[in-house]
Amino acid sequence: MIKALYPGTFDPVHNGHIDIAQRAAQLWDTVIVAVYDRPSKKLMFDIDERVELFRTAVAHLPNVEVLPYSGLTVNFARQVGSKVMVRGLRAISDFEYEFQIALTNKELAPDIEFCALMTSLDHAFLSSSILKEVAILHGDISTMCPPHVRRALLQHANAWRDGGGKIDRI
Repeated sequence: MIKALYPGTFDPVHNGHIDIAQRAAQLWDTVIVAVYDRPSKKLMFDIDERVELFRTAVAHLPNVEVLPYSGLTVNFARQVGSKVMVRGLRAISDFEYEFQIALTNKELAPDIEFCALMTSLDHAFLSSSILKEVAILHGDISTMCPPHVRRALLQHANAWRDGGGKIDRI
């Protein structure tokens, strides 16, 4: 039984993330979506919200589990028994970053493989940062994320705007 780990911040989950999770679920016996609790970027959603949003988004996939984690991703992969780390790639800039991270992870954990899935063309433009910015600026995000994420994002975007949040700090 092969477990794959799909780590990320997922602030919030969007249709591109869900697409990668669904495709990974077809390739491996179990996929663990690992939601990182303390990234070095400002977040709109706390860890519990991000985990719950992703859990709801993949509830239809019986072999996908969503868990929070902290610390090194390779350590969490070992903790849950994963031998494969999955990431999605949109553009050349993603490749350069993910390649560097994959090599670092390989240095730290030679027993864990790295697999990159190319983003579906429908989602190639999409990132959580773009999703949040469009929501804050009152744009239509209905085709970018599931309805439950849209509702949560609009609620947070309204609070962000009302609280004087800066779009460039998302």
